Amino acid sequence: MKKIKFIQLTKPTPEIAAAFNKWDNDPVLKPLMRPNRTQADIDTQTHITLDSLIKRLEHCYTYLIYLEDQLVGQMNFQTDFMHLYKNEPNTAWIGMGIGEIFGRNKGVGTKALVYLENQIKSQGLNRIELGVFAFNEPALKLYKNNDYQEIARIKKFTFWQGKMWTSIHMEKYL
Repeated sequence: MKKIKFIQLTKPTPEIAAAFNKWDNDPVLKPLMRPNRTQADIDTQTHITLDSLIKRLEHCYTYLIYLEDQLVGQMNFQTDFMHLYKNEPNTAWIGMGIGEIFGRNKGVGTKALVYLENQIKSQGLNRIELGVFAFNEPALKLYKNNDYQEIARIKKFTFWQGKMWTSIHMEKYL
């Protein structure tokens, strides 16, 4: 069994910012991480700085994912996010990404999700909501296998491979 560990990000470093920049600008990952209206949105490079990571931590709990002591991804949640589909108090909006290819298809996502759910529960929150794009089949499978229920579909939400795709909102009560 490979060693997986999670560490809350409290003090970003240049190395962590570089990893976030790498993942945010990876042409395979970028369409999975945030909505894009056009191909130009996907092609636009982003730049994450130490200051922007520090600012993000003011409203977003962020955890680093390590596999065999190598940083492979991150996960995060924020409380009562303004774009929730169901505006219920004490809801965590989550995001997760395994940025390094050697961290994928090894059960890291499942363990990370369980860990994140426990962190959310420890904050006294009782509901999780997330959005996942319809073409992201591995993520859909992960969430369905962990008892997330579909609550809404928003058509023509994000651009990828020459067309607009649906965003699927899911929830889970803890």
